Amino acid sequence: MTAGDTVNRLAIIALGSNLGDSVQILRAALERLQTFSAEQLQSSSLWQTAPIDCPPGSPPFVNAVAVFVPRENETPESLLGKLQAIEIEFGRVPKLVLNEPRSLDLDLIAFGNEARDTPLLTLPHPRAHLRRFVLAPLAEIAPDIILPGQTQTAATLLAALAGEESARRL
Repeated sequence: MTAGDTVNRLAIIALGSNLGDSVQILRAALERLQTFSAEQLQSSSLWQTAPIDCPPGSPPFVNAVAVFVPRENETPESLLGKLQAIEIEFGRVPKLVLNEPRSLDLDLIAFGNEARDTPLLTLPHPRAHLRRFVLAPLAEIAPDIILPGQTQTAATLLAALAGEESARRL
C-alpha cells in the first residue's frame, strides 16, 4: 500500500479477546479469516490493550487487525454473518452487560468504501478512528491507509489520539 491509499476493495477486521487463552484464540481466528480472503491476508502483531468502557475488573484485551480482499460476491452482510459464526464457535455468548469480557470479538471496520447504517451493521465503523486498539495494529501493517469517511492516514490518526490508554505489542 502506498501513501494515501483508501481501503478500495479491502475488508478490515478488528479482533479482540479478554477471556480464555486470548493469544491462541486470536491466532486461530486469524487463520479462519484467511479462508475469506481472495489473496494473502495481512495481519498485525498481537497487542495488549487496556479495557475501555468495560465493567470494573475486566481483564486486559489482546487485539489485532486483519486486512484482506474479500472473495468475489462477498457482501458486508454476508461477511458479518461469517464473523458472528466464528465468534460463536470460539465461545462468544450473547452479552448481558455492555462491553463485558469476551472470548472473541470480531468487528467489521470497513468493507471497501461501502456504507451501511442499519440495525445490523454500520459501515464504516463509527468509532474505529478513535480507538487505539484498532489504530495501533492497523498502523503497524498499513500506516498510510485512509479509512472511509476519514481524511488522515491510520498512522496520523493514531498519533493524534489523546488519553492514557495504552497499546503494547506482544
